[in-house]
Amino acid sequence: MEHTVKAFDEDITRLRGLITEMGGLAEVAIQESLDALVRGDEELAAKVVARDKKLDALEMEVDKLAVRVIALRAPMADDLREVIAALKIAGVVERIGDYSKNIAKRVGMIEDRKRFEPLTLLPAMGELAAEMVHDVLTAYAARDAGLAREVIKADEKVDAFYNSIFRNFVSYMVENPSTISSAAQLLFVARNIERIGDHATNVAEMVHFAATGDYPPDEDR
Repeated sequence: MEHTVKAFDEDITRLRGLITEMGGLAEVAIQESLDALVRGDEELAAKVVARDKKLDALEMEVDKLAVRVIALRAPMADDLREVIAALKIAGVVERIGDYSKNIAKRVGMIEDRKRFEPLTLLPAMGELAAEMVHDVLTAYAARDAGLAREVIKADEKVDAFYNSIFRNFVSYMVENPSTISSAAQLLFVARNIERIGDHATNVAEMVHFAATGDYPPDEDR
């Protein structure tokens, strides 16, 4: 439906554009923080940490614009859902960036990387979480409630991966006591990836709400 107030449509388009830009930055941060971790690339890790400020600035821009839209345009029903969803989603995507920054900060704390077998499990888990973030932003852009529900279901795989990695790391620490410090850092990384999956699920629930007016049924959550 075309709005009579063209400025309102422009504000909504701008909000959606900002969320998409945030999502793109968050996806890159996940991938680059894990690449840096596996390779021990502290320069790349520092770039991930520095770039997080851009995500913070974009979130503030979304906040200001959403508040302005609500104050000036007094949106109703579907339009109000759209603005509230953008406001909430921006906050969650910013947190996803924070988790990637946390991973990047651990890059210099892993010793004897070459012999550290459990390290090879993390990129696959990270890929699953990054895919969830990518898919949920596609769902947001397309107003696709069905894809949002698929993202929610995918979180089970990330959780199962985390449980498997946790067991693997604990066994590795018991067999190789000298690795305890590095393994503990990597467990922290795995936990951060698991939280990224949880946050992508939160975004999916909001996308579903913005598209349909309802949250997904309990069996999907």
